[in-house]
Order: sequence, then C-alpha cells, then structure tokens
Amino acid sequence: MGSGHRIARIGGRGLNQRRSSLGKDLVGLELLTAEQILTILNTAEPFKEISERRIKKVPVLRGKTIVNLFFEASTRTRVSFEFAEKRLSADTVNISSSGSSVVKGETLVDTARNLEAMRIDMVVMRHSSSGAAKFLAERIPSSVINAGDGNHEHPTQALLDMLTIRDHFAKLEGLKVCLVGDILHSRVARSN
Repeated sequence: MGSGHRIARIGGRGLNQRRSSLGKDLVGLELLTAEQILTILNTAEPFKEISERRIKKVPVLRGKTIVNLFFEASTRTRVSFEFAEKRLSADTVNISSSGSSVVKGETLVDTARNLEAMRIDMVVMRHSSSGAAKFLAERIPSSVINAGDGNHEHPTQALLDMLTIRDHFAKLEGLKVCLVGDILHSRVARSN
C-alpha cells in the first residue's frame, strides 16, 4: 500500500504504545534515554510525508484539544506547532500573553487550571522563564510540551535538529556537531 496507509496506521495502537513509554510531558531531553529519543524520531519520520501529500491531514489526534500558550513572541515555533496539530486533526486554541488574563495578574498555574476545567489534553508552552514548562507540568494533569523556556531549553527544536542530522547522515552515532552563535543565551544549544 502507499505511504498514506502507513501514516494512518501510526494513529492506531502503535502510537499509543510509544507514547505511554515516554511519559506525559516533554519539558526537556535530559531525562530521556537514547532509546526514548530514537522512539520519538522513528515515530516522527513517517509524518514528514504528510507535507508532500495533496491532502495534508491524518486523524491521529482527532478528538484531542491542544492549547498553544505562548508568553513570548514566536513565529516559526508557534506556526510549526499549529500546522502539526491541524495536520494531525487536533482541535487547537492559540493564546498569547497579551490575549490572556495574565495581563490582569493571573498566574501561570491559574491560567492552566482554568484551561484544565475546559478538559484540554495538552498545553504547548513558550515562556520567558527558565523551567516554566516543568513547573506547569508538575501542577496540571494535561500533557505539557516545552516550546522554549527562557534561556533554558527548546527540546522540540533539538529533536528536529537530530531528525535533520539523521536524514542527512543516515545516523546519529559517532558524529561531531559544532554549535555556532551565542551559545550562552541559546536555549536550542542547551537542548542539543
């Protein structure tokens, strides 16, 4: 069968088994084993084909609600998550700090708990404070994905970098990678 069939099957039992072995949150890469990282990369690999298809949608996250909670300006990361969520058929809500009750003094936890009351499944969060994603993940039952927290980490960018390197070199083991730029202030460098 064609590649579309292979992608559709990922939304079945296999994806759920992989997810349960990884835990509920992705707040950093430090606590993941090499095997867990490879599981994420191997799960993501077939989804790249979706972008090449005429109809760019699969039902993997149908019935799931994801809130993109961005307290910092972002274009590439925010739009990448929005596209991925929509292509995987999730219902999405996008909230920026200027459009939330945070501007009136509501705390991050209060914001998340209010969202939890609406029965959300996941929060994708970008925040200026290091450790904010972990802080939130410890306080709400929904899954939390760190889309960048201060100068701390950007684990999803690091995973994308690994996937790109593996695509180019056909492996990850034994490679030397040089990071260039302002490493001191780079959350991406800390994740790599």
